[in-house]
Amino acid sequence: MTQEKALALLKSGRNIFLTGSAGTGKTYVLNQYIQYLKDRKVPTAVTASTGIAATHLNGMTIHSWSGIGIKDNLSLAHLIFLQQKKYMRDKMEDVKVLIIDEISMLHRKQLDLVNEVLQFFKGNTLPFGGVQVVFSGDFFQLPPIGSEWETSKHKFCFMSHAWVQAQLKVCYLTQQYRQSKNFLNQLLNEIRSRNLSSESYNLVNEKAQEAMYSDVNRFPQLYTHNADVDKINEIQLNLINAPAKKFKAMVKGNKTLGETLKNNVLAPEIIYLKEGAEVMFVKNNFEKLYSNGTLGVVRDFTEEGFPLVETKDGNWIEARSEEWKIEDETGKTLVSYTQIPLRLAWAITIHKSQGMTLDEACVDLRKTFEKGQGYVALSRLKDFDKLTLLGVNDLAMQLDDLAFRADRRFLELSDEVDSEFELDDLSSEHRIFVLKCGGTVDEKEIKKNRQKKKSKKKATHLVTKEMLDSGLSLEEIAEERGYSLETIFGHLNKVKKNYPKTDFSSIVVDKDIIIQVKKALQKIEFKDNEIKLKPIFEFLNEMVSYEDIQRALLKI
Repeated sequence: MTQEKALALLKSGRNIFLTGSAGTGKTYVLNQYIQYLKDRKVPTAVTASTGIAATHLNGMTIHSWSGIGIKDNLSLAHLIFLQQKKYMRDKMEDVKVLIIDEISMLHRKQLDLVNEVLQFFKGNTLPFGGVQVVFSGDFFQLPPIGSEWETSKHKFCFMSHAWVQAQLKVCYLTQQYRQSKNFLNQLLNEIRSRNLSSESYNLVNEKAQEAMYSDVNRFPQLYTHNADVDKINEIQLNLINAPAKKFKAMVKGNKTLGETLKNNVLAPEIIYLKEGAEVMFVKNNFEKLYSNGTLGVVRDFTEEGFPLVETKDGNWIEARSEEWKIEDETGKTLVSYTQIPLRLAWAITIHKSQGMTLDEACVDLRKTFEKGQGYVALSRLKDFDKLTLLGVNDLAMQLDDLAFRADRRFLELSDEVDSEFELDDLSSEHRIFVLKCGGTVDEKEIKKNRQKKKSKKKATHLVTKEMLDSGLSLEEIAEERGYSLETIFGHLNKVKKNYPKTDFSSIVVDKDIIIQVKKALQKIEFKDNEIKLKPIFEFLNEMVSYEDIQRALLKI
């Protein structure tokens, strides 16, 4: 099916399963539909089964949105408890469309729970309480995490009651956009069809042999096991010639639940960090401009000892401690886990890479233990030449039997849907669905909303610059924006670099301190000419605070 036809079916208000191989544009179609709904003021919940996937759509996890958390079942008491929360009532009453991306990683029990929550809040026994549901994903990706005894049929959500009752129309996208016309696209198609040619098999093995003579320090590196990821990250951290800072999580409450919480939190119980460490944020905090999956580099540590991270987007963020917790039905905290929301990111597991698109990567498939891992890892890339392959085993090129049979059936169902509906007929239903959802069909208002969305969101450091230009002090800016002074200094460092004529005269610092910092800059040899606060602090015999050093640097 084409993207155009799939989008037309989405707009008609039908329940949809959007699928297709990696690189066929599933996320693109979803984003198109999300924007369409926003322009028409249709209340929409944008979610995904994992935190990283959710960031691609600027959404949140379905577990968090629905209130099911990590539960396997819901009691009436818990549903009533959720209903007592105003923010839960408001969003559940408003929502007209629910989108769940990376649906393949959502356990069948959890999809049934989401259905149960919506039916309860909506007071409606229709599937998902009568809300339009849009599931997107590819069941050749990794399956949900379940109990050891569970087989695929116990885990895949297309085996759930909710899936069957929703009567989803399947839209199977077939045109390839990511890998275009290269060998990687051919290889992935052969794996999907269980028809791996001897030529492709030989090319994969040749690629693995090449790794013996090539630069294997290509990052990120993808591994099947956490132990290998931890080892690579430890090696890379040790290569940095700088002191390490230790951050240990604090766990309070029920010990058994504490172990459960630790297993479900991506922030390690103990993490060592250095300036220059590659890191990934592992919690959503949109106010502080990071989410689960945001990548960056530790540039410094604040006076309080927290890491100061420069993200790939150029934002400077102080990674202060965050809290994860499990509550009972009354809202009482049973156990809490407090840690900085970071993990090292030179290497990641294939499981956590799902949903990413990588320009290059080093992949190790020698210890593949689950069908689909090899496919997921290879499909993260756009070009076979950008792959360093450390090795494969026999399982790496295989796919789950049930997923294969289901995919064949999804193709057939998609063809039936494609033949059943014409674009002209579908377009006549679009207006009806928007009105049914309480949205607007007024073209002037839609155009106004669209233009509002098109206006580019101002970069956070430019917002800080405008506030500085208006005469506000650093303390006033920090209070107004809800950030720490360290974060504001990070913004202004970027402002100074990009806008050297900015007036920093409103920043107050003693003239003697400026002179001392100037002297330190003349005496200290910084690696790669990158000014660091700590050498200056030590050069001045720790007599000048980090804050005053930062103020002085902006004035120099």
